[in-house]
Amino acid sequence: MNAQEFREALVGHFNRFTDSLATDTGDWVVKGFIDVYRRIYTISIDTKVVSKIIELMLFPVISRFAEEHGFRLILSEHQNHYPDISFLAPDGSKFALDLKSTYRKTRRSVNGFTLGSFTGYFRQRESRKNITFPYEEYSGHFILGTIYSRVDGAVDERRVYTIDDLQSVVSVIGDFTFLLQEKWRIAGERPGSGNTRNIGSIRSIRGLVDGNGPFAPHGPDVFDDYWMNYLTPDMARAIDSPAPYRNLDEYWQ
Repeated sequence: MNAQEFREALVGHFNRFTDSLATDTGDWVVKGFIDVYRRIYTISIDTKVVSKIIELMLFPVISRFAEEHGFRLILSEHQNHYPDISFLAPDGSKFALDLKSTYRKTRRSVNGFTLGSFTGYFRQRESRKNITFPYEEYSGHFILGTIYSRVDGAVDERRVYTIDDLQSVVSVIGDFTFLLQEKWRIAGERPGSGNTRNIGSIRSIRGLVDGNGPFAPHGPDVFDDYWMNYLTPDMARAIDSPAPYRNLDEYWQ
């Protein structure tokens, strides 16, 4: 199985992702946390909390996909290891899948994803450190992304609800869009937010869904070479060298 065949098979399950997360009106089916006394506490719009819940809700659909297509599914043993899920196909092919979510900032743009490290196992592709299998053994490295809209200002986190109040609890997010792309197709030219050594994504919703980032016209080899040799200012100072480039224009030069 090649990367395109894997993608086509998983994209066929997008309707199931929607059914798992959203009501008929597009609201998140999750309303809050419930305790043993049947009290419901609303969920904040904290991105880490929302992302983790989305990940847990999508996993049964992903597990069903793996079972239907004869994949062996292997989860990351540690939170900071890559990838979130490894798929082993019957023919021995391996595919990496990271689950990501982000929120809309405008109708056309999002806050963005981080797409994994550009050091460590990304550069030493035979390494087994912080990765389930060596990077070079995967036939494709995919991002399953969830884009959502936040319901700002409509949630009172101080209020505690009962089961009888369930329908009046406001969903903190909604309006879901899913995407599945190899990460070289949606990678940007700069690291993710902050002083990180993670690859940042593009932020255009259309670009993410279509897989039309700056590396898409050039292919995965250019993406690999660009990010395997990219230096942040801190990395450059550590070896007493200027950063060789900061974007694709400088890279080509």
